[in-house]
Amino acid sequence: MAVQKEIPVEEKLHALFTLQQIDAKINEIKTIRGELPMEVRDLEDELEGLKTRIAHLEQDLADAEQVIANYKAAKKEAEAQVKKYEKQQDNVKNNREFDALSKEIEMAKLESQLNEKRAKDYVETVSAKQTALEEAQKNIKDKEKFLKTKKSELDNVISETESEEFELNEQANEARKSIEERLLMGYDKIRRNYKNGLAVVTIQRDACGGCFNRIPPQRQIEIRQHRKVILCEHCGRILVDESLAQ
Repeated sequence: MAVQKEIPVEEKLHALFTLQQIDAKINEIKTIRGELPMEVRDLEDELEGLKTRIAHLEQDLADAEQVIANYKAAKKEAEAQVKKYEKQQDNVKNNREFDALSKEIEMAKLESQLNEKRAKDYVETVSAKQTALEEAQKNIKDKEKFLKTKKSELDNVISETESEEFELNEQANEARKSIEERLLMGYDKIRRNYKNGLAVVTIQRDACGGCFNRIPPQRQIEIRQHRKVILCEHCGRILVDESLAQ
């Protein structure tokens, strides 16, 4: 069985630094896009919410108009009862029958007035709902216009960077193949800990290129010797010297 050749630490560090440079370029592209994708998603969610609200308002209006129609019909029916009872009063035989019809007329008139009041109350409800509907419809038009602009901006940015990002992702995937799994796991874990995604940094002016804390001279010598993977004692990033960037 063939013994797998041990990869020199210098090659491991160079591979990690190369991967970091590729990932940094990918991050730059994502930064150029900024928060546009999130803005587009938020606007789309707002539009869905507005569409739901409009649908509810339209249903409320339809229901309110039906209620008004029912009250108006009930009012007409009560008015018809009044006329009917008044006509019957002309043919009564005694005062008792006249008084009974008078009470029916009074009740029918009250019913007519009550239905008229209810209809008016619902007219006010319809007016308020109609105003809310018009505002929502205007709002949705403004949001749709704004969303169209944002989508156009995002599409332009994507079209300008898509091919470059695809190529960089291919390079990153290829670079990862040359790095042992243990190192990759450590690299990815460090990247997740920092917003800028920097896991491998160079020495800059005798300091860590990630957290800018000073690195002791003896430590710098060890880093330049490429004999082992050395982490910054302050931020935990992998430290390399600039010669690996050549």
